[in-house]
Amino acid sequence: MRVLVTGGAGFIGSHTVLALAAAGHDPVIADNFSNSKPSVLPRIEELAGRPVTLHEVDLTDTAATDALFAAGGFDAVIHFAGFKAVGESVAKPALYYRNNIDSTLSVLDAMVKHGVSRFVFSSSATVYGEKAPVPYREDWEFLEATNPYGQTKVMIERILTDVAAVNEGWKVALLRYFNPVGAHASGRIGEDPNGIPNNLMPFVSQVAVGRRDRLTVFGDDYPTSDGTGERDYIHVVDLAAGHVAALDHLDAMATPARAFNLGTGTGTSVLQIVRAFEAASGRPIPYDVGPRRAGDLPTSYADATRAREELGWTAKLSIEDMCADSWRWQSNNPEGFPS
Repeated sequence: MRVLVTGGAGFIGSHTVLALAAAGHDPVIADNFSNSKPSVLPRIEELAGRPVTLHEVDLTDTAATDALFAAGGFDAVIHFAGFKAVGESVAKPALYYRNNIDSTLSVLDAMVKHGVSRFVFSSSATVYGEKAPVPYREDWEFLEATNPYGQTKVMIERILTDVAAVNEGWKVALLRYFNPVGAHASGRIGEDPNGIPNNLMPFVSQVAVGRRDRLTVFGDDYPTSDGTGERDYIHVVDLAAGHVAALDHLDAMATPARAFNLGTGTGTSVLQIVRAFEAASGRPIPYDVGPRRAGDLPTSYADATRAREELGWTAKLSIEDMCADSWRWQSNNPEGFPS
């Protein structure tokens, strides 16, 4: 299939483009580089062993998006594009609602107009909110995220479900994933966040490589194995494979839209990540313990049964793999991708 990958120059998008190419699909990237760099493209092409088309486009621009689809001949869309920093979404909620929802509506309008009916959406475990029991299951119906970023995912899931229901032949996979980490085993592509990292692994990586002095652990008094928060970390390469599995399964889906958790089904604590990264890098990770962050949950992990049974997908790579690959990327690229 010829697949438009929106946000395909980003962390998860770039790894998914490689997985698509390896599976025999023809990925086409659309990105405006708001949270990525053009210098990723030659590395993607190097690893894929083939050229990859990239269009620099802002998907909130409906005319530009329509022109992209008019010329594209796409069979499917995998939609990553969107703002994703939780803290920024709390400070700038209107920005997040406008960008994430408007870009999705723009893509949907173009899909309807140009007869594209297969859609894989980059959703998030944040849609489960504070009340869902752990492990999270897709049949939990009361989705209510705790921040504007997560709420955009909830809203877009509802929009996609409604659009798929009234457009004959549409199939939409809603991929709710947990904490993507790691990097390609080559060390050529990986996570390169703008500014101060919002997530644990890139922060730990930057401490190990000397870009940051210390890690702050937010709370050590949770009811967990060591008092620190536990999360379901998934290797980005496994996650990319999940997107390909979902794409290949779309035509066989019994319903127009269906949600799938992509996770390992196991929680790993902050301090367990720290120790595993120290082992992978051979370097100490100094840290201080700070107060809990508002909205953080003690533990969060997936029930990934549905993905295993229906997509034939399971996560294969370990925490040790995630840390080793993250360190290979960060140590080879201490400042990230070239500007």
